[in-house]
Amino acid sequence: MSYLIFDKTLLINLEESLTREVLRTNRKGAYHCTTIVDCNTRKYHGLLVMPVPQLDDENHVLLSSLDETVIQHGAPFNLGLHKYGEGIFSPNGHKYIREYTMEAVPRTVYRVGGVVLSKEKIFSRTNNRIMIKYKLLDAHSPTTLRFRPFLAFRSVKELTYANANANQSFEEVPNGIKICMYPGYPDLYMQFNKKVTFVYEPDWYIGVEYPKEQERGYPFKEDLFVPGYFELSIEKGESIVFCAGDAPRKYLEQLPVFIDEDIRQRTPRSSFYNCLKNSVHQLMYNPKQDDLYLLAGYPWFKVRARDLFIGMPGATLCVGERENYEHLMQTAIPALQTFMREGLPDPVIREIQEPDVLLLVVWCIQRYQEKTSLEETKARYGDLVKEIIEYLIDQRHPNLKVMDNGLVYSDGQKKPVTWMNSVVDGRPVIPRSGYIVEFNALWYNALCFYRELNGESEGVVERLIRELDVSFPATFVNRHNYLFDYVDGPNQDWSVRPNMVIALALNYSPLSRSQKRSVLDIATKELLTPKGLRSLSPKSEGYRPNCTGPQYERDLSYHQGAVWPWLTGVYLTAYLRLFGRSGVSFAERMLISLEEEMSQHCIGTISEVFDGNPPFAARGAISFLMSVATLLDVIDTLKIYDDINIPK
Repeated sequence: MSYLIFDKTLLINLEESLTREVLRTNRKGAYHCTTIVDCNTRKYHGLLVMPVPQLDDENHVLLSSLDETVIQHGAPFNLGLHKYGEGIFSPNGHKYIREYTMEAVPRTVYRVGGVVLSKEKIFSRTNNRIMIKYKLLDAHSPTTLRFRPFLAFRSVKELTYANANANQSFEEVPNGIKICMYPGYPDLYMQFNKKVTFVYEPDWYIGVEYPKEQERGYPFKEDLFVPGYFELSIEKGESIVFCAGDAPRKYLEQLPVFIDEDIRQRTPRSSFYNCLKNSVHQLMYNPKQDDLYLLAGYPWFKVRARDLFIGMPGATLCVGERENYEHLMQTAIPALQTFMREGLPDPVIREIQEPDVLLLVVWCIQRYQEKTSLEETKARYGDLVKEIIEYLIDQRHPNLKVMDNGLVYSDGQKKPVTWMNSVVDGRPVIPRSGYIVEFNALWYNALCFYRELNGESEGVVERLIRELDVSFPATFVNRHNYLFDYVDGPNQDWSVRPNMVIALALNYSPLSRSQKRSVLDIATKELLTPKGLRSLSPKSEGYRPNCTGPQYERDLSYHQGAVWPWLTGVYLTAYLRLFGRSGVSFAERMLISLEEEMSQHCIGTISEVFDGNPPFAARGAISFLMSVATLLDVIDTLKIYDDINIPK
């Protein structure tokens, strides 16, 4: 039986099925995303969504959806589903769905009278192309299939409306057509593996609605262009394949065999671990042959430096893919050096100038050392670590200054400088500034790792470590035995936040064991939920647990009580460092709670945030790098215990 299976009862209940999304990507940044009943609920949804570099650096929805119609005895049964105004759904094709499964690829089984039809979607890993294989499993009379494509040709950040500027013409190509609605866009090729009839019947479908955009306070209605429909017959047991992409597909008659072989080569989503592993693979971004990045999340995030280096170990080393780690670092190092030597940002790795990024790079290299050896790490990355430490000690970073007490100071009053980076009216929601707790924990860890890497016991690095051994606890440990979130002169932030847990999870910490236990106890009592750590304790002023409503409301909530599952990895790492084997059963229970998300929200992955109060609904980006990678990191840590129950 499939690990991810959804039956008719759930599928016909739109309150349940429309909340479950599906994502498939390639390494070019293109993707397919919709719900498990193929009803688009976001403007980001589409069968083929892809970058169009000649226009901008955003993704664009070319092919929004494809309505299939089964025709028997002249009677049409439309399997499509769209939402229109006043709560109307049409044409209600979900009522024909009998089963939806997802292992190697998403698979839907429809039943229309005596017709049983399966549909499998395959998103090409190397090209901007969606392929859909239909197989007629059963039929008692001649059957015809009709396909009606819904075209958008617009940015994922915009909506489209019926207009006279759209080019409605098409050209025939082998077994299909090509069409391009606006200048600057590539041609969209729509083809089949066998001869097909195309009936030109251009029309605009007016007022298609996206309830997720309405929920988020954005415009949510658009018009989609349908140029006509394809029609062909299908025999019992026969497979036909539809493919749509920005280039023509050759050897069309071989498509069914090609797809079957492609499916066999894919890692099945047969366990929690395999789902997470597939998820990080979907976030790999390879826009040029020699470059490799990790996207921060789908459907709207690009490559972000902080997310890249936090997620890299879990996404590569912890799934046995050292070569991907080295490829990612090979791509990132020139960007890091350009920033340190010339002060220039990188056009792909965004936010590389943020104060904690270089500290996270050192931590990321430290994780490589744990999987290899000190000698190999020094040979490969020792020069980079040395350059980073010297760059920071020499006070060359524009917003990370080493103070006389050894601590590092950042100014975050007017612009957010930490991962808690929400902004409202141009100002940070949480102006974390001064001595920031996780910055200084990472700084101490970086200095200690540098000492380990180089075997130095004297000099400026050793002096800074000794100073931090005193100044870190003196500055951050308060009388209630947890850590201030940040300290700026006389201002001490007493909010109970999860950033203090980072100081416990690192290899090196200036805190004593008793101090670590006290901090972990407070975090457990006030921040821990089944989905991870809250960004703020309910007892702290300003607690806002629900990330709902328009952008302004969500920005106020993201870091004021919302749960961030990536911090589950940090918390469990700290827990296992303190309690070892006795903490394994607790870690298992936490992971099992998150395993429930495999069949929720976006199937087979973990979202960006959850509400801070029950029922802890998932919000934000539907697949988030740090959420997935840090859980893989914990599962990898648990492998040292031979009696764990987490699926491998």
